[in-house]
Amino acid sequence: MKNVSELLKKKKDFFHQNPVHTVAEVKKAMALGGNQSGGMTEFILEGFPDLNSTRMELFSVFLFVYLLTLTGNVLIVGVVGADARLQTPMYFFLGNLSCLEILITSVIIPKMLSNFLSRKHTISFVACITQFYFYFFLGASEFLLLAVMSVDRYLAICHPLRYPLLMSGATCSRMAAACWVGGLFPVLGPTVAVALLPFCKQGAVVQHFFCDSGPLLQLACTNTKKLEETDFILASLVIISSLTITAASYGHIILAVLRIPSASGRQKAFSTCTSHLMVVTLFYGSAIFLYVRPSQSGSVDTNWAVTMITTFVTPLLNPFIYALRNKQVKEALKDVFRKLVAGFLRSLSLAENFLKKMAE
Repeated sequence: MKNVSELLKKKKDFFHQNPVHTVAEVKKAMALGGNQSGGMTEFILEGFPDLNSTRMELFSVFLFVYLLTLTGNVLIVGVVGADARLQTPMYFFLGNLSCLEILITSVIIPKMLSNFLSRKHTISFVACITQFYFYFFLGASEFLLLAVMSVDRYLAICHPLRYPLLMSGATCSRMAAACWVGGLFPVLGPTVAVALLPFCKQGAVVQHFFCDSGPLLQLACTNTKKLEETDFILASLVIISSLTITAASYGHIILAVLRIPSASGRQKAFSTCTSHLMVVTLFYGSAIFLYVRPSQSGSVDTNWAVTMITTFVTPLLNPFIYALRNKQVKEALKDVFRKLVAGFLRSLSLAENFLKKMAE
């Protein structure tokens, strides 16, 4: 009898502190039994429920894409740091972009791959909130960095004489640091707010392959309208402001390219701009569709498909579009591989001489 009274008191306190407005929310709250986020220990990631029959094939494909993404971006970071010819603002920012791509894919994909090999698709509450925070922190930083990169290209093409003075090493370092910090702090508030939400039951199913904002908010046993509005405002500020700067910069670049007298020069410049704009359009378009809207509710299948672009497609394409097609990067990579092969052969020769002396 005492336990029943305590349970009724907990439910009464919950309804007093968290007003519920819809029938669905009432049912969820009635199932609560006193569980707040402080008592939540794990979620279940739904993943790809309609594709369970092909999970090993999907595992192989996603593992290959992940390894290819890591390889491309690690190569960019390594060659930019090792080759003196690439110590320029453009490649400095590309190195930062590759670091972000390595981190953002590593936040999502390893857990998703492990779920393909496991029957239990659980993720701890702490791991889920951590994944949530780093995904949005790194994503926001990437938007800011893309805007900075577009401004860098605008200054290089439209103001070539003033470019070395405007984009000094110290200025580039400060701009890159601002991008990282600019994503670090704005996401902190919404993350804490989500972590403090009351969730209805242990092992609630997150209808996604990672802890995204919308699916998590749908599991809350309280009205999340204000939090969704806050997310909408923050996403709009970061994404739309970044998009505006990027679009304005590329607009000026295109106008400058049109003034190039040589037809071959215009064609080469447009080829580069087109590939850059393709990646930027994919990234911004998918992010705007997912997050720049007042309500986070939407079709699970559609959200899943669009999220694949930001977590798989653009991180894979960026190294090839921005750097690996570039003649300077190709030459730098060849030099690095030559040095590695020469060092390896030298080591083999030393080992062979050492063994010969030991044999004597």
